[in-house]
Amino acid sequence: MTYDDILIDRDGAVLVITINRPEAGNKLRHQTCLELVDALQRFRLDPQLRAAVLTGAGEKFFCIGGEHDPVTSLDQSQVLPIIDVYQAIDTIPKPIVAAVNGFAVGGGNVLNTVCDLTVAAENAVFRQVGPMVGSFDAGYGTWYLEDTVGRKRAKEMWYLNRKYDAKQALAMGLVNEVVPAGQARDRAVELATEIATRSPMAIAGLKGAFSARHNGVSGQARMAHDQQLSYYLTTKEAHELSAAFSERREPDTEQFWS
Repeated sequence: MTYDDILIDRDGAVLVITINRPEAGNKLRHQTCLELVDALQRFRLDPQLRAAVLTGAGEKFFCIGGEHDPVTSLDQSQVLPIIDVYQAIDTIPKPIVAAVNGFAVGGGNVLNTVCDLTVAAENAVFRQVGPMVGSFDAGYGTWYLEDTVGRKRAKEMWYLNRKYDAKQALAMGLVNEVVPAGQARDRAVELATEIATRSPMAIAGLKGAFSARHNGVSGQARMAHDQQLSYYLTTKEAHELSAAFSERREPDTEQFWS
């Protein structure tokens, strides 16, 4: 599959997704969001892929938010579908590591926040500017940021709109590691490759547990589905009940405890 606004690269069990609009600060336009959602869903369904890295093209911008077309912004079919991107990152039962290679501003910082782990280049800058431009994110950008850096710091980021460098972001828990400029992608791939050696079922269960309390019935359904699938595939109880039903007999309950 080829895209206009993003690049896709496979590195073993790791998929690298790159927002490829450096001339526009890697802003998210309508087309970018649609392509990210498509790529993420393909990643979700590919059994050979265990983890992903999300980054931006170039060495100056990770992503500096959304790009709205004033001509089409009032058309509901053209509203920037960024929530679909956040939701996909948050609910896909595979880890996604952000490689922040430069400015992560507005929606770009929200992208960073909803990813499972973050590697930041030392030249990275993090900022929320919504109230300065009459905008806000009263969802993933606030709830998850509060979970990540704490209530007071999250309000500080949104109310005061300050810039935070990579070291400050590390100290406040907004990122996991800081590496030299130009090395964020490679380090993120290393971490994603390491995670890919872990139990996919365990990682999926953990990710579901981390996000379930914010995802309402969909989060609970995901947890229940994964638990049920594990039960059905691995326990003697499930195998005996299935066999008894197929053979039209009473189940041997002794197998439930053996």
